[in-house]
Amino acid sequence: MKKGDLIWGGILVFFIAFLIFPPTHEIFISSTKGHPFLVGFIKFFILASMGELLARRLGAGKWIKPSGLILRGIIWGLLGMVFVVIFPIYATGIQAAMKSGILPGNGSNLAFAFFTSAIMNISFAPTMMLFHRITDTWIDLKIGEGRYNVGLNDIVDAIDFKGLINFVYLKTIPIFWIPAHTITFLLPAEYRVMMAAMLSIALGAILAFAKRKKA
Repeated sequence: MKKGDLIWGGILVFFIAFLIFPPTHEIFISSTKGHPFLVGFIKFFILASMGELLARRLGAGKWIKPSGLILRGIIWGLLGMVFVVIFPIYATGIQAAMKSGILPGNGSNLAFAFFTSAIMNISFAPTMMLFHRITDTWIDLKIGEGRYNVGLNDIVDAIDFKGLINFVYLKTIPIFWIPAHTITFLLPAEYRVMMAAMLSIALGAILAFAKRKKA
C-alpha cells in the first residue's frame, strides 16, 4: 500500500467518523440546516475531487494529480450547491404527484425514493453530466494541454459523445445512478447531498474500470 493510499483512505475515514461521532454529528446536522449551500460546496469539493483522484489511481496504478485539480474541485463544489436546490425540488414535486394520484404508490417511501431518483436522473442528470464534461474538457485543453485559446468548437470536437451517450447516459444512469439515488432519497433530507457526494467516489471507480476495460 502506497503513502497516497493511506492519505486518501484516512480522509475518507475522517469523513465517516465525523458523521458517526455524536458531537461532530450534531455539528454536521446544524451546519447542513444553517448553511446548506456552503456545506454542499465543501462536501462536493472534497469528496468528488477524491473520486477523480481515485479514478486516476485505479486507471494508472498510481496517484496522478489531474491538471487544474483546484478548479475541478470548485466546479464540483458549485454542482454541490446546485444539488442543494435540485434535491428538494424533485422530492417535493414527486410527493405532490403521488399525493394527487398522477404517480402511484402514495404513502410508500420506496416508491417515493424510486420515482424521485428515476425522474431526476432521466431529466436533470444528462444536462448536469454534459455540463461537467464540457468544463472538464475545457480544463484538459486549457490547463492540461496549455492551449491559449479554447473555444466551444474545440471543446465539442474533443468530447467523446459516443462514450458519453453509450456509457454514461445509457449504462451508468439506469444501472448505477437510479438505484443509488433511490437509496439516497430513502435517507433523511439532511443526509442526501452528503450521500450524493459519497456516490461520486464510487462512480470514480466505475469510470476507471470502464476505461481500463476499453484499453
